Amino acid sequence: MILTILLSLMAISFIAHVLMLFTSFGAGGVKKKRYFLSHLTLWLTGIFGYVIAWIYAGKDVSPVIDVFDTPFKQFLIIVLAFALSLIAHSIVRMFVLPQYKRA
Repeated sequence: MILTILLSLMAISFIAHVLMLFTSFGAGGVKKKRYFLSHLTLWLTGIFGYVIAWIYAGKDVSPVIDVFDTPFKQFLIIVLAFALSLIAHSIVRMFVLPQYKRA
């Protein structure tokens, strides 16, 4: 029951991340609040993934979750979420924003 709720929250936050990221850019330029919220929802996705691994890793609930059976591997989920956020932000700053400045 709790696993289903956490997986649902994780999926919802990831879908919200994608939707907010793609709708952050439009004819009026970059919507900064929505862009920040897209990053926030990605971080929440990572946090939910960490919590799932922390609670269920090593309990034979799922072979995927069991991969994260040590605290270090669980922490890597958080690192991955923030690294993806940093990479996405760098791509936006280097490639997307210059296109808006030219237009």
